[in-house]
Amino acid sequence: MKRLIIFVAIATSICTSYSQSLDYNDLGVLFSKDQRNGTARFNAMAGAFGALGSDISATDINPAGGAIARKSKFSITLQNNNLNRDVNYYNTVNSLQDDQLNINQVGGLFVFDTNTSTDWNRFALMFNYKVKADFDNSYSGKGNSNFLFYKEHINDNSTPKNQFDRSLEQRFSNQTRGQNSSFNIGLSAVNDNKLFVGASFKFHNLEFRERSFLREINDDANGNELDVEDINERFIDSNGFSFNVGFIYKVNKFIRIGAAYESPTWYQEALEERASSLTMFEVNNLSINGLEENNVEGPYSLRFRTPSKLTASGALIFGKKGLLSFDYTYKDFRNIRYLDADTILQDANQFFETDYRATHSFNVGAEWRFEKISLRGGYFYEKDPNLVAGGNTNTDNIRGFSTGLGYNFGNTQIDLSYQKSENTEFFSLYNTGDINIDNNTSKISATLTFSL
Repeated sequence: MKRLIIFVAIATSICTSYSQSLDYNDLGVLFSKDQRNGTARFNAMAGAFGALGSDISATDINPAGGAIARKSKFSITLQNNNLNRDVNYYNTVNSLQDDQLNINQVGGLFVFDTNTSTDWNRFALMFNYKVKADFDNSYSGKGNSNFLFYKEHINDNSTPKNQFDRSLEQRFSNQTRGQNSSFNIGLSAVNDNKLFVGASFKFHNLEFRERSFLREINDDANGNELDVEDINERFIDSNGFSFNVGFIYKVNKFIRIGAAYESPTWYQEALEERASSLTMFEVNNLSINGLEENNVEGPYSLRFRTPSKLTASGALIFGKKGLLSFDYTYKDFRNIRYLDADTILQDANQFFETDYRATHSFNVGAEWRFEKISLRGGYFYEKDPNLVAGGNTNTDNIRGFSTGLGYNFGNTQIDLSYQKSENTEFFSLYNTGDINIDNNTSKISATLTFSL
């Protein structure tokens, strides 16, 4: 979610109405991201589970990890997201806060011993539902850019027309709702208690709602004001499919290595609808009547493909005392593709190739056990794919830390985690990156796990 595009809503010889809705490049990136959500243990260790396995959320990264578990288990996670945003618009700052609470993860592992002479002595069936990305988000601001979109009133019948060409103020907001969730079902097996392999299928559900608002106030040389409001709404719903394969190998009792490949997600039919409203208020001193125009478009059918993902992992195991793990993930956002022939979508594909890049993310996690209590911590870093808006500042990259603890009652385990991250987003209203948003995000998760 990086740049705002200007869409033409109403075109006449005297005035044009604009919107600040997310463009198709922004949407492609937004729908391709994963916010590292999972169980509280997974979150507390920054999601660095590609070579560890056993945890239910670990199978979303590397399905080979399911057979590392010795017992069947079921878990459910409740998560609270807190987002603090400082919106800087031409040196005017507006601070906002938003909270969301939801069931973030539900899943299970079913472990079976074969009890045969074959080297394939254990396998596991797994399923997991998780919220990949929560779109509940908003920002707003106001200020004066000294730029303007509207300098004439559509209902002005004067000759020549009155020119409202001095910028006084802009007020804007953008609100998004919905989520991108996935349901993962897979199979894992172990050979000679050293080589773990696995594969899974993922079914994705996408629900996205957006409402953008712009109010622009300009005046003429005599102090008469042109007051304009532009509102745009968008609704997108879709289902997608992907698959995941991976392996984990125990080099010895201390070292594990792993690798996983997740295919692109193919969204075969995304239905999009749009609605817009342009209001120009009356100008009493000039006897100009007000105007309101409404427009509804769609539904349109979109097909698109997200990039694939490669993850390489390693872990150090210190017996039953603790562990240290590391994940590196590569994802090339230049490979996002809209699969339709529409000119706007083909232009978006070209922008993916020129204005975006491959990204790298690093996750490090640690855990140390004191009998029934486990203490955990982690660090994560993820590059932003956009090369144009903020792409060379390094502040747009996501970086953060995590911590947590767990208590094992035997057949029941309770885990808690806390994540803290920050990054800067760059949006464009009149000029590239003229809206800067400093994000400070914290997540608190609680997971209850039952051994079956």
